[in-house]
Amino acid sequence: MLIDLYCERTAAGFWNEPLNALSNAGFLLAAAIAWRSRRQRGAGDIWESLVIILAGLIGVGSFLFHTFANSWSELADVIPIWSFVAAYVLLSIYRTSHQNLTKTLRIALIAVVMIVGMSLFTGNDTVTANPEASRPLNGSLQYAPALSALLIFTIIAWQRKHPVRQYLAAATLIFTLALLFRTLDLLTCDITHGVGTHFLWHLLNALMIGTLLQAMIKRMPPQPKLD
Repeated sequence: MLIDLYCERTAAGFWNEPLNALSNAGFLLAAAIAWRSRRQRGAGDIWESLVIILAGLIGVGSFLFHTFANSWSELADVIPIWSFVAAYVLLSIYRTSHQNLTKTLRIALIAVVMIVGMSLFTGNDTVTANPEASRPLNGSLQYAPALSALLIFTIIAWQRKHPVRQYLAAATLIFTLALLFRTLDLLTCDITHGVGTHFLWHLLNALMIGTLLQAMIKRMPPQPKLD
């Protein structure tokens, strides 16, 4: 079944959403730049590599969704996104807690409870193929937990004057702008002559993820284990 959710798609067809599809190259670029930065810094670990790979897979999954536009490609789109969020949050907590596993799990549990709680209130705005579904913000409300988590981590980083604070603040601002363009996609369909603004969500989201990856590599490097 064809999933038609965005302004740019007007019919079935692999290349019916060209800008929405090709703009996903931004995620691959962000991952490639991060991988290069990691190699230049050295002393990485497998978890950091996994987070970078997941960032690239976001672009692959989203490309598949905006070309095939069916149920299996929708899963290919969603799974890498939330896998990246979970992996990045866990790794960030682990490294900023001086690689204390117990503290990481405790903070992560609190974060999960908060995210699940928010999801219960924002779940009605998720993107679905049902044209009758209630989506007052075009499905963008489903990302409210991610935005809230970014905002909370930014505030904590500024309070503690952590070196990562400027990166987190920039990522939060970029993600907020990206969500705005995602929300306005269908509303701007007429004035953009059928192009919409969803491709800007991809480009800005890729920039946000690239910023977070650089924050991880440059301001939250792995700490050597003491013998």
